[in-house]
Amino acid sequence: MNHILRLFSFQGHSDPILTVSIYARTAKCSISVDAYHNKAMATADKQENLIAGIVRNLYSGITNFAFKKRSLRVKDRDDMFQHSEEMTQDVVTKLESLLHITIQTPSYFQQALTHRSYLQVKISSERRSNERLEFLGDSILGMIVAEYLFDQHRQVQEGELTKMRSWLVNKKSLAICARHLKLDEMMLISFSAKQMFDKGNDSILADCLEAIIAAIYLDSGLDATRQFIEEVLLPIMMNESLMRDTNFKSTLLEYVQSYGKPSPHYVVVNEIGPDHDKTFTVGAYVMNDCVGIGEGKTKKDAEQMAAKKALDSVFARR
Repeated sequence: MNHILRLFSFQGHSDPILTVSIYARTAKCSISVDAYHNKAMATADKQENLIAGIVRNLYSGITNFAFKKRSLRVKDRDDMFQHSEEMTQDVVTKLESLLHITIQTPSYFQQALTHRSYLQVKISSERRSNERLEFLGDSILGMIVAEYLFDQHRQVQEGELTKMRSWLVNKKSLAICARHLKLDEMMLISFSAKQMFDKGNDSILADCLEAIIAAIYLDSGLDATRQFIEEVLLPIMMNESLMRDTNFKSTLLEYVQSYGKPSPHYVVVNEIGPDHDKTFTVGAYVMNDCVGIGEGKTKKDAEQMAAKKALDSVFARR
């Protein structure tokens, strides 16, 4: 203290009260800095321990997965599914008819139809939503569609195959398929969440269909899942209702340019009817080849239909 007093006195602060006040504030500031530093170090240690715990759990999960044989995993699988009163025999029969499948384990499909909002309606510690099945079904769907395109379009390169898959597999197309299969009538979902897809929310229905795909895979295997996707889903995806809002001209342009060819051009090949009610027929041409012909009440509509016909021929090639 005497040292501090001499220091401040030397610097011109001869008033001892002022000197003591300055010393007190300096000491308090030092304590505050030390406290802040200690708090920051504690927070950093806490975050480091948290990250270490996450990594440890993740590593443990990976090693458990890697060293547990598939036969043992499948044997324990039923523990993840609970059968409930909603999955009656009538519901099972209706679902089999809608999906064109045979159901052996109804609890898989009950979980696939369960939206997370329903867990608040029917409270049970054993009941689970379809989110984990959605994760599995998304990967299975992507793999089977990729394999289908790989086999059916042997001259098409990787970039174009990726585009073709994205045209087929997306939230909109999956929701259309789900509605076509009447999954919106079968879902276990809260009233408020149901209003979302009644208003056109595609995500809930798309996720449900992916969960159904996973349920089919777990229940009947990969071949049955492939048959369901190729014979039930793909025809719906390629149907006109799926492509209703698509800009076919833009899609055809991307497809043609990916092969290094010049942009398509459109030619009116016929028009019939009076001026106030004409019908136009337009051909879509790539270089000198007509790749599609379409009709419409306006030239633009006819051009879009011509582009659609051209794209339909791409997917129809075997």
